[in-house]
Amino acid sequence: MKFITLLIVVIYACNCLCVTDEAIATNEIPRDEQRQKSVECRIDEEVKREILGYKPVVDKIVNAVTKGDFKGKVYDELAAFVDKFGSRYSGTKNLEDAIDYMQSVLKNHNLDNVHTEPVTFDGWFRGEEYATLIKPRLYEMKILGLGNSISTPGSGIVAEALVVNSFEELVAKSDQVKGKIVVYNEAFKSYGETVKYRSIGAIEAARHGAVAALLRSVTPYSLYTPHTGMMHYDPNVTRIPFAAITIEDAQMLRRMSERGSRLEIELKMSNSVEQGLKSRNSVAELAGRKLADRVVLVSGHLDSWDVGQGAMDDGAGAFISWYSLAVLNKLGLRPKRTLRAVLWTVEELGLIGAKQYVKRHYKDLDKFDLVMESDEGTFTPLGMEFAGSENAECVVQEILKLMDSINATKFQRGNKMGIGSDIVEMTSLGVPGASLLNQNDKYFYYHHTNADTMTVEDPDSLDKCLALWAAFSYVVADLNKNFKDF
Repeated sequence: MKFITLLIVVIYACNCLCVTDEAIATNEIPRDEQRQKSVECRIDEEVKREILGYKPVVDKIVNAVTKGDFKGKVYDELAAFVDKFGSRYSGTKNLEDAIDYMQSVLKNHNLDNVHTEPVTFDGWFRGEEYATLIKPRLYEMKILGLGNSISTPGSGIVAEALVVNSFEELVAKSDQVKGKIVVYNEAFKSYGETVKYRSIGAIEAARHGAVAALLRSVTPYSLYTPHTGMMHYDPNVTRIPFAAITIEDAQMLRRMSERGSRLEIELKMSNSVEQGLKSRNSVAELAGRKLADRVVLVSGHLDSWDVGQGAMDDGAGAFISWYSLAVLNKLGLRPKRTLRAVLWTVEELGLIGAKQYVKRHYKDLDKFDLVMESDEGTFTPLGMEFAGSENAECVVQEILKLMDSINATKFQRGNKMGIGSDIVEMTSLGVPGASLLNQNDKYFYYHHTNADTMTVEDPDSLDKCLALWAAFSYVVADLNKNFKDF
């Protein structure tokens, strides 16, 4: 059933070579489904000894970041950035100003080959939006339109509402749907299982004749915070407006309906689309000292949703990526291969920056030994999730043993179609990929909401994530053997 759910999301969510951006960005492929039978590692003893030899260097990096000169520095850099720019929504001058700012920062840290690469896209923009319960009482609900949703007609929509707890209940009550606003009150099981209601909820409601749909925000917890995110249409099904409401309001509407109350809602949304907009991926390197043409890539996305301030999603992931290079550079640690930091743009609207990066660099992908991304929070690090060959898995596990001083030794096997968000464009083509594995059980409390602010970030946890990111990427980039060849 889970596989069928994922397949539905893939079919409806995109007209591209990979799964939906939301599936990848938040690992919509559930973690348990990504795990496979563990591999019995029989790694070459010479390779083991080589990796163990990096322990003093790893400790040097970890100590410098968590106890030494770099302690708290990445938090300060991130806070200055987030406080200055706030949300960095694709298609806004604010995002482009933030990219310009980062170019100056990267150059000031004396990184190599600092530049941007152009990205073209069509932007979706939120306009005026509100939802008011008219019957059985007058009550204004907090909403957030879902990305890609169409607008309501100019005067809005006033219609009776039908509350359902699942797609199965929607089907069972299909004869009651026509002309109504469907309200989904789906229970949160996991993000991977529940996000299908956001991805294809409008399609399924419209298939049965609904004129609009409202979604209980996809989150396990709420302080009256609606969550936005991308939704999708089927070209063969009528498009209807779709917005998220809070858990509290969805549950209230369900209780009212179960008492037999007639629910009537007025919905107004005025969104717009602008075509042919331009943005830029940001790039910086620490050039390799021997094999400079080979690349280990670390990354996070610089854009954010228009709500919140994008501190967690994904300012922190972007900052531990470029700051890893800055730390290594200042410590005089230049690996054999080039370390490249890419701060993606237009991730939230569909991995667009990453897709265009792959097109631009497609002929060079055979020289990419590993691509890494942090886009699921920077809470206390546990280790790494990895997708690649079985031999490479064993190498990753050996490297992670070096991270014992920060208790970040856990290995988790990932799926090449779900290891990260932007890097899936490369892992799906056979490039090994790794994502930060962290204690992110509260990640979806804040995800795509106004609550995504610097308050979510903890300086000590951010330091540990940086230490792991810098040390791990350095070792991979400095091994005698190309990591891709394991």
